[in-house]
Amino acid sequence: MRKKNPVLVLASENDPQFSMLNELPHTVCGDVATCAQAAKDATVILQWSGSRDLLRAAFAVCDKVRWIHSRAAGLDNVLFRELVESPVLLTNGRGVFSASLGEFVLAAILYFAKDLRRMIRNQMAAVWEPFDVEEVSGQTVGIFGYGDIGRAVARRLHPIGMRVLATKRHVSGSADPLVEHFYKPEERREMIAGCDYVVMTAPLTEETRHIIGDAEFGAMKNTAVVINVGRGPVIDEAALLRALTSKRIRGAGLDVFEHEPLPADHMLYKLENVLLSPHCADHTADWQDQAMRFFLTQYSRFERGEPVDSVVNKQLGY
Repeated sequence: MRKKNPVLVLASENDPQFSMLNELPHTVCGDVATCAQAAKDATVILQWSGSRDLLRAAFAVCDKVRWIHSRAAGLDNVLFRELVESPVLLTNGRGVFSASLGEFVLAAILYFAKDLRRMIRNQMAAVWEPFDVEEVSGQTVGIFGYGDIGRAVARRLHPIGMRVLATKRHVSGSADPLVEHFYKPEERREMIAGCDYVVMTAPLTEETRHIIGDAEFGAMKNTAVVINVGRGPVIDEAALLRALTSKRIRGAGLDVFEHEPLPADHMLYKLENVLLSPHCADHTADWQDQAMRFFLTQYSRFERGEPVDSVVNKQLGY
């Protein structure tokens, strides 16, 4: 029987999901010294929860590595020059967590449309104060970065009657039944000008960093809500704070931030027009099990010489 490809698992702690790897030759390491010894034979690296520095150090001594898989979908903490320029295959967790993120976007939209903060505040104060709420059917949502997460968002918003617009780097000729109109990223202000909700699902690259700033907030309706489930630095956080505190926009629903964890004295904690999630919108009870099962499926395909899913274009960064 042919020997299976040895796996080097980079992790910050010993998670129970590692028992799912028992059928594979693998070594779990969380420091450079341990990795340096185990990396000599590894042909696969599973970047589970290790740091960027640990991955870079392991990559430098893994002479036989042919494939790296990142548990996360985001790649801003994974890509570095040596990896980008190498022929090593890179995959990520794209698609594994999209459904939960799509549900968070729906929840955030309903949070603002039904004014749930006011409802909860009145309930806690035992105040009977009827008020008007909004119907989201017929309202417009613009999705910035129409990838797997963007599609998960559209699949949840289109059926409830929301008009869906989206930006996409490459717009194909084929129609998408969920999206009324596609815009190129450089046409984003044209799109967001007519949106009631602007949803950020784009990856972080040099092109998308701070792509939403003062000019974009200035183009929005003053009743618009911004929701970010992509990467924090895609939005210029200082510009977002200016827009929120000046009531230039209605509010924001945020799962990701420029700097995490968010410091306890950060202004975003204090604003009434912010719904804040500590980067856990996709942390369902079995999210890590799902991530490991996805890797194991990929590993089986890799072993058989079959194409794997979620291959990253290292030059583009997604």
